Amino acid sequence: MKALVTAILLMAPAAFAQAPAGNAENGKKVFEKLMCSSCHGHEGQGGNAGPRIGVRPPALAAFIAYVRRPAVQMPPFTPKVISDAELTDIHAYLSSRPAPKPLKDIPLLNQ
Repeated sequence: MKALVTAILLMAPAAFAQAPAGNAENGKKVFEKLMCSSCHGHEGQGGNAGPRIGVRPPALAAFIAYVRRPAVQMPPFTPKVISDAELTDIHAYLSSRPAPKPLKDIPLLNQ
């Protein structure tokens, strides 16, 4: 019985692990098509009008809820404009972006 419990406990993390939702490649296309970069930057790094949303976007459900009913000047994107699947793809794209380099590792800033 002890061996069974041990086996279950060792396998539990794999059972709860999920593959990342969405298609990052399609998410990049949708991000560009809807011109999200005009406010949020080409990599989601933030821009003149929109905050940084790349690298570590909020949890998927919160991301979709925010895009549907933003609290700031961003226009709401209804399901007629963009589907939940497309938002999931954008979330996957933003989540796939590499973390920015620390400022100390950018040569131009250290001259």
